[in-house]
Amino acid sequence: MALAEPVTKALAEILGREALLTDPGDCWAYGYDNSRRQALPAAVAFVTETAQIKALVQLANEYAIPITARGLGTGTTGATVPERTGIVIAFERMNRILRIDPANRLAVVEPGVVNETLQRALSEHGFFWPPDPTSAAVCTIGGNLAYNSAGPRAVKYGTPRENTLGLAAVTGSGEWVRTGVMTTKGVVGYDLTRLIIGSEGTLALITEATLKLTPLPEGKQTLRATYRDIHAAADAVAAIMAQPITPCALEFMDASAIEMVRRYSDLGVSTETGALLMIEVDGPADCLSAAADAVASAARNDGLLELSVARDQEQIAALWRTRKALSPALRHVAPKKINEDVVVPVSRIAAFIEGLEHLSQRYGIRIVNFGHAGNGNIHVNLLVDPDKSDEMRRAERCLGGVFDLVIELDGTLSGEHGVGLEKRDFVEREIDPSALALMRGIKAQFDPKTILNPGKGLPLTAGSA
Repeated sequence: MALAEPVTKALAEILGREALLTDPGDCWAYGYDNSRRQALPAAVAFVTETAQIKALVQLANEYAIPITARGLGTGTTGATVPERTGIVIAFERMNRILRIDPANRLAVVEPGVVNETLQRALSEHGFFWPPDPTSAAVCTIGGNLAYNSAGPRAVKYGTPRENTLGLAAVTGSGEWVRTGVMTTKGVVGYDLTRLIIGSEGTLALITEATLKLTPLPEGKQTLRATYRDIHAAADAVAAIMAQPITPCALEFMDASAIEMVRRYSDLGVSTETGALLMIEVDGPADCLSAAADAVASAARNDGLLELSVARDQEQIAALWRTRKALSPALRHVAPKKINEDVVVPVSRIAAFIEGLEHLSQRYGIRIVNFGHAGNGNIHVNLLVDPDKSDEMRRAERCLGGVFDLVIELDGTLSGEHGVGLEKRDFVEREIDPSALALMRGIKAQFDPKTILNPGKGLPLTAGSA
């Protein structure tokens, strides 16, 4: 649906004609993310400064126009899929690194900065920002904050919430706010920074972020451990996380994932392998060997088949070959798979994988699992063909069973991919009515006319669209 002429005219005045798309053929490219969902927005607005965002939100309030914020569209849950009558605010041109302050271990950036670009700039000063999603080469800091996306390093260094000092943002009523502090301590007022992070653009639009930096480690050491079955691997994960040395990465692949990769790549692992762990430790160079030995000792149990330690870059690349071959293999077998990220307590990983095997058999859906074992964040992949209606119906029932299993094991329905549209209708299985009521009240306070990413994150109430 086209916008009214006064709205289009006002948008052009705010942005300039060159920063506004209204032709449907141009707008389609901004109507989807990495889910299977898409919708045609009425307009796409390319912003470069906070004043434009404030003016856009105020205009949207006046005409009751929904707004969806977008980085580079790498999300998987439909959270950046717009309303058909709405405006996409594209942040890709708002991409400046405003300040790198090594003395205070912080950086100030705009939301459109690509994660990998930031990491390269920080490395020149001897620092990094810990969140490292798999899509780091193409995802933005604003998107990382919107989803609280973390990646493998979260097991040691935490998520964006633990690595962000403060934000500047525009609320749904068009008010500019600054949250947080420029210091590593601060308890004045409510923690709005952590509230906005992970809210998927439903509370406020982030215009600037003050990030907490971490010094680059002097060295890393990489290990790969293979196990006879999932129970042995899960026991090893629990043992590793119970000892004093925290790995900077602890990745997991189950038997189905290993079997799939073996079809397309030389794994270099025994055919008896039922589960695999990729482990990385980092720290001071003179402590690295001792740290790796401690982790290796914890990884050993009766089900261990082989433990390999890389001594140089070539060996490191060889050890990671298996993990890196998984995504291409999955895309080859099921390019339109259902990919869900969930989290269970580390001690219950084995029970979770066993439960998934039962669901796979019950519904006739092949399930492949891998992920960040150190914090129980498992990526569950249902290999389906969307063109087969019966298979998709079985997959939907299977997915409901997956989420029920997660809750039964005291887990959570999303670790880093967010909720968006894909998981919205399952949220009530995890969050009780009283807590949901509080969250809806918070949404109303930030966004009284419900124009910011409506329908995302929280279950719809009776009568809502």
